[in-house]
Amino acid sequence: MPGVPPSRYAYLGPAGTFTEQALRQVPAAAKAELLPFAGVDLALDAVRDGDADAAMVPIENSVEGGVTSTLDALAAGEPLVVVREVLVPVTFVLAARAGTAVSGVTRVATHPHAVAQCRRWLAEHLPGATAVPATSTAAAAAGLAAGQAAGYDAAVCAPVAAQRYRLEVLASDIGDNPGAVTRFVLVARPSTPPPPTGADKTSLVAYLPHNHAGALLELLEQFATRGVDLTRIESRPIGDSLGQYCFSIDCSGHVADARVAEAVMGLRRVCPQVRYLGSYPRADAAPVQVRPGTTDASFADARAWLDRLLEGRPG
Repeated sequence: MPGVPPSRYAYLGPAGTFTEQALRQVPAAAKAELLPFAGVDLALDAVRDGDADAAMVPIENSVEGGVTSTLDALAAGEPLVVVREVLVPVTFVLAARAGTAVSGVTRVATHPHAVAQCRRWLAEHLPGATAVPATSTAAAAAGLAAGQAAGYDAAVCAPVAAQRYRLEVLASDIGDNPGAVTRFVLVARPSTPPPPTGADKTSLVAYLPHNHAGALLELLEQFATRGVDLTRIESRPIGDSLGQYCFSIDCSGHVADARVAEAVMGLRRVCPQVRYLGSYPRADAAPVQVRPGTTDASFADARAWLDRLLEGRPG
């Protein structure tokens, strides 16, 4: 519409990251202003501050598990919610400035997750090289291109980053896991959840009460007794003291589904704090498997039965 400014999407930059690839899978991003940020916290804070309408950030990798910077940033600060997830296959190359030989590489910069996903290749082909941590794989490539390598002479990055920054590819497909995939989430300010699709996921952060025998079991039982499958659960330290944790959780289903709603209410009863991080369609569109006795109709029938008992009518 004339006079309406374009949407602004923040993402973990710089340009050429896997996160940018994920964001470009969102149809609305084609006409949006894309804003790269140097860290996950900065991208999410741009949404909180109103400087961006949404932010794309990595949250889980099939090799390394959860991205702790994202999990911690979503668990704290002004609440945000996930509105979409995107899966991106991960392929790495070893890139350097023109004229660099593999035999001359002694320091390699990249994101720590990329190091973990290329560990065997690096050990075999660059056994004496030192890994230099970077905020992203693209940041390592950008540093080389700008001549500001800060002591490293090659980068492990995405092929698109090597192309964007005009680097020479010394080796391709160097990842140890050909099927590696990273999951990204598009995060926005809280709003009414989209309607259920039947192939949804819900994300939460639940804080354990004071430590006692069975505390974690109480949390897990809220899902198990209602037939809600957990697709991911990870503990994160709260930071107050040793032994204090919260749990980052993804479960199958939508908060509007009776079984998920009951589980979330159960968490609210047994946990001192529960943060709802959104219900959104699964990237793979796989329908949620609902076991007998946990459908919406089953919960409605049980409620109606109890109401009859409370009214003094036969059950």
